[in-house]
Amino acid sequence: MYLKRLTMKGFKSFADTTALDLEPGVTVVVGPNGSGKSNVVDAIGWVLGAQAPSAVRSQKMDDVIFAGTTKRSALGRAEVSLTIDNTSGMLPIEFNEVTITRTLFRSGDSEYALNGVPCRLLDIQDLLSDSGVGRQQHVIISQGQIDAVLNARPEERRAIIEEAAGILKYRRRKEKSERRLAATEGNLTRMQDLLREVRRQLRPLERQADAARRHAGVVSELTALRVFIAGRELAGLRARLENGMRGRAELSAEEERLRRSLAELDTQIMSVEAELTAMGGDDLGDGLASYESLFQQARGLSAVLTERRRGVDRLRGASIDQGVVASLEAEAARLAAELAEVEAESEKFEPLAAELVEAEELLAAERLAFEEQWASGVPAPTGAAAEVRGELAALRTASGRAREERDRIGTRATALADKAATLLTETESLRAQLIELESAELPLVEAMESAEARRSQAETAVQAAEAVHRAAESEKNAWSARVEALALALDEARSRAGTERLAGIDGVLGTVLDLVEIDSGWEAAFEAAVGEALAAVVVDGVDAGRRALEALSAESLSGAVLALGAGRSTRTAPPVGAPLRGHVRARRPDVEPLLDALIGAAVVIDGGWVQAVDASLAHPDAIVVTSSGDRFGVSGWRVGSSGAGATGAALDEATRRADEAVLVAAEAAGVLETARAELAEAASVEAGLARDLDANDSRLTAAGDRLQRAETDRRDAATEAEALSDHLGELTDRVTREDARIAELEGMLPDLEAADNELAASARRMAESRARLEEQAAEVGSRRSDLEVRSVAVVERRQFLTGRLAEVETRLEGAAAEREAAEARRLELDRAQTALDRLSALVQDRSALIEGRLSDFRERRRQQSEAARGVAGRLDGLRRQRADQERGLGEVRERLQRAEIDHAEIEMRIEAAVEALRRDLDCEPDVAIASECPELAEGATAAGRARELERDLRLMGPINPLALEEFDALQERHTFLEQQLEDVKESRRELAKVIRAIDGEIVSVFAAAFADVAANFEALFQTLFPGGQGRLKLTEPDNLLLTGIEVEAKPSGKNVRKLSLLSGGERSLTALAYLFAVFRSRPSPFYVMDEVEAALDDMNLSRFLGLVAEFRNDAQLVIVSHQKRTMEAADCLYGVSMQPGGSSRVVSEKVSS
Repeated sequence: MYLKRLTMKGFKSFADTTALDLEPGVTVVVGPNGSGKSNVVDAIGWVLGAQAPSAVRSQKMDDVIFAGTTKRSALGRAEVSLTIDNTSGMLPIEFNEVTITRTLFRSGDSEYALNGVPCRLLDIQDLLSDSGVGRQQHVIISQGQIDAVLNARPEERRAIIEEAAGILKYRRRKEKSERRLAATEGNLTRMQDLLREVRRQLRPLERQADAARRHAGVVSELTALRVFIAGRELAGLRARLENGMRGRAELSAEEERLRRSLAELDTQIMSVEAELTAMGGDDLGDGLASYESLFQQARGLSAVLTERRRGVDRLRGASIDQGVVASLEAEAARLAAELAEVEAESEKFEPLAAELVEAEELLAAERLAFEEQWASGVPAPTGAAAEVRGELAALRTASGRAREERDRIGTRATALADKAATLLTETESLRAQLIELESAELPLVEAMESAEARRSQAETAVQAAEAVHRAAESEKNAWSARVEALALALDEARSRAGTERLAGIDGVLGTVLDLVEIDSGWEAAFEAAVGEALAAVVVDGVDAGRRALEALSAESLSGAVLALGAGRSTRTAPPVGAPLRGHVRARRPDVEPLLDALIGAAVVIDGGWVQAVDASLAHPDAIVVTSSGDRFGVSGWRVGSSGAGATGAALDEATRRADEAVLVAAEAAGVLETARAELAEAASVEAGLARDLDANDSRLTAAGDRLQRAETDRRDAATEAEALSDHLGELTDRVTREDARIAELEGMLPDLEAADNELAASARRMAESRARLEEQAAEVGSRRSDLEVRSVAVVERRQFLTGRLAEVETRLEGAAAEREAAEARRLELDRAQTALDRLSALVQDRSALIEGRLSDFRERRRQQSEAARGVAGRLDGLRRQRADQERGLGEVRERLQRAEIDHAEIEMRIEAAVEALRRDLDCEPDVAIASECPELAEGATAAGRARELERDLRLMGPINPLALEEFDALQERHTFLEQQLEDVKESRRELAKVIRAIDGEIVSVFAAAFADVAANFEALFQTLFPGGQGRLKLTEPDNLLLTGIEVEAKPSGKNVRKLSLLSGGERSLTALAYLFAVFRSRPSPFYVMDEVEAALDDMNLSRFLGLVAEFRNDAQLVIVSHQKRTMEAADCLYGVSMQPGGSSRVVSEKVSS
């Protein structure tokens, strides 16, 4: 396994993507100071998970992102990738190459990736932990770390060995186990609190359960009565339902009879209605309807004929008139006259055209003469006069400005002189003020130091008081917890012994634990030796014992009793171990015989259960116990103890100590409050002095700043005055030169202006001639345009008149045919008019005939109607009879509807009763009807007894209906919590064993690693310091878990005790000896070193290179160096350079063997 490729982008000085292909062996990175070669080492440490900014030589972590230069802008992220060759399989991952990538953004977001897959830092650390590359990165030795190894605390030197030896994973396992142990401690406390709470709740809940049982009996009897009463009520409702159904059947029959009678009446009515209908006659009605229709048709036909006559009249009016032809002939004459006028006007254009041609020829001659005269044109003005005038104006303006500038500078120079005088006075005043403030600074500093000392003393006093208070509070809490634990244990013992059940009997003294005092540390042994007697009640005599047994028997309870004074055999302890009897004392003299009988033969064996078993086998009559609670005797062997060492004496002692601890804690709290008040006062005084000192410092700083500004202003004023003086001289010279030039130009200007005036006059004459020609040309052109427009208009008018005249003549030619067609049409319309007149007369005759026939039919219809009225009378009588029958049917239906409503109401009541039975009494209807009445007292009724029971329930008051279930559940929970408490205790014991095992593993691994490192350090020190002595020693040899490591170094010829007295080179070699001793003892696949040999001379450098040569075949070494000999020892050289304003660049060269 070795580092194969390092790629950097945006990391520190490496702005561009830079890749270093590394190889096994020695790789040396060189380059001038500031080129960024040490950033290569920082990049390796950073990508492997360095978290502290100081580890990569930065103030904050985002400093590793390229910050930009004068030529390059800053980047937004830094990214480093490190590829590791894993062909050897040292890393527990199925890849031959592993690429670790770390990216940091300016927003603070950080990303890790493993072979391109996002991951956590913890994943990378776990991957590398078993390969000798830990979190502390001891394989990377950066600048300054050489001295840091020697200046480090002993515990920090130990961390290097632990990381190299792979102890950190054991540390993590131990920390995890300790956290779990702390959690179980809290769980244990909570379990004990829960048990006490459950026990407190059990007794009142038991009383509630008894009340619930009595309540359940009353409710059961009341329920039976309610079922019986509900059954009787349901039976009555069903009987009413049957009676109602019979009444409904009778009403249904009556309804059916009335319906048949109504049907017969309906038949008779229909017959009479048919007779009445037949009396009208269909022929009479049809004839009347026919003549009514013919009369209406005649009237319509008359209206149509009238409209046709009007149409003929309109067509006759639309025929052609003779006046149209006369109109066309008149229009033709008018058009011929207008055409003659147009021809006359056209003849007038010919003389006008001749005159226009003569005018155009004259204009051409004048234009030719103008071109001959002004062919060469007018010479253009030279512009010399204008240039002179422009230059003269510019010079006059510049001269005026120069004079204004000269005056302004003179004024500014005077102001600067005044300002310099004022600033000189101000600086002298400020110097005096500064001296005064500096003299006031010393007393304030002395007072501040005194206040800081007082505050420091007060803080020390507060810390001491807090420590005392914490200790007192801890002591108080410990004794309070001890009191609670002992009380709980005694309560459990009393509960097991049944003390509470026998509390009312005279002579009951309590349990054995209430009556003894046990030496500290012997509690478990005593409880093991006493055994089952712990669960017995001690009474003061045989009679009291008999009473206790009678009470237990009367309640059918189990229990044990120890009666004082009862005859007991006393045994003596065998000559083995330590007799237990001497460490247990009775709190009452009459209990001593009982103790002699219980533990007189008990002995405590040092060691474990193996020694105890041997002792028990040797003395079978003895009770052999151990200090941890193991018990061996004729009744059996038992290992382990669940006792808490609780006795009444221990509880009294713990209570007394708890009260004392409360007083001590209160006293410590008072002392702490006084110390805090003194600290607050000292801090207030110090803060006031700090404010005064800050104010004086501010005034001193302000005065110094003002003095500096004043001196700066005075220097600036002097510099400005000097510059103004030089500028004033330049301005004076310039004004003189400009005045001379102005005079010269003013002399040249008149001649130049006269020449320009002559050229301007010639130009005006030529312009006037051109303007006159252009006016003549415009006039001729206007006349030509006017003539052409008039000619075109005459031509267009002639064409229009000719076309219109032809059209009119064409229409006159066709007028004769139209006149003949119109005459034929008029004759046809006359014939149509005659026919329409004949038809109109015929229609009027027929209408009169139809009207007479219609009157006859109407009279016959009136006579028929009078005959039908008699039949209609009989029909009305039948209908009245039917109405009476229908009213009777409505009454029957109403009664039937009421019966149905009663039926539905009874059914609803039955359904409600059934639902109430099922819901409230959980009983089926048939069962309720068949139920018998519960046994009642003589003369009592079911309803009366139910009322009595309901009154009893009200007198009982509110009852917890869930008390029985809650009592059972709470009892079950109590049992469960007891089991859980035992499980938690067992978990604590197991965790303690795990922690002890891990500690043993850490001690074993560290001891082996330290022995190897110490031996290698001595050997390497001899190599690096021939004749010298160096060794490593433990600060706490008896505590290998926490001991630190001290380095002793004594070069040849020197008798030094402190590492700080060594020279720089000796310190470097000593640190390198320590690090290489670690490397040799617990090798890693690669090592990275940054200028570790910088302080070595040639001799020591040779020794260092010898170490490098030793390691080069076993590990990969990457060294950043300035030493030429180190470069010569390299297998591959990388050069790092940086152009000004650029970023770091790398070149490589493989060194041939």
